[in-house]
Amino acid sequence: MLLDDLTKQFGKKNIPDIRPGDTVRVSFKITEAGKTRLQTFEGICVSRKHGNSLNGSFSIRKISSGIGVERSFPIHSPLVSKIEKIKSRKVRRAKLYFIRELSGKKAKKIRESKDYKMWEEALTEEEIAKIEEEKRQAAELKAAKKAEVKEELEKKFADAISSHQEQEENAKGKVNSGQGGGASGEKVSSK
Repeated sequence: MLLDDLTKQFGKKNIPDIRPGDTVRVSFKITEAGKTRLQTFEGICVSRKHGNSLNGSFSIRKISSGIGVERSFPIHSPLVSKIEKIKSRKVRRAKLYFIRELSGKKAKKIRESKDYKMWEEALTEEEIAKIEEEKRQAAELKAAKKAEVKEELEKKFADAISSHQEQEENAKGKVNSGQGGGASGEKVSSK
């Protein structure tokens, strides 16, 4: 009785019935360097353990760049924000570990039938909006810093140009004054 109460209190509701052989897409939260984002993992459900209880989980396998990747997800984890059941396959085993050895068309020979169902956490939309707002604020801050740096560079460029022009004017002034005074009125003739 106590376990049922805990499941009702902390567990997720209306989870699609995921079985081995189903193609499932899971969206889960990843935190990197203080920023949170959603990442999806789509593949074939290889196994399901402990049903819908609090410690229930399922494993998904996919092929990424020619390498098989498996990942296990706890069903009631707060990091799992969306579970989508895309296709169903008719299989005769509870654990599809034999798929690890198969590749190419042999792994796809299991009969498919379309059966789309989705579970999404109610707070997900708010969290996605929060993540998007954080991204927007970071982009605005970055743009402001970039504009500030650009303005500073333009100011330095203008100062450099004006000092360069002053130096050229000073050099011309010295050359002009040096020709008139150094020759002391003598004319140079060329033959």
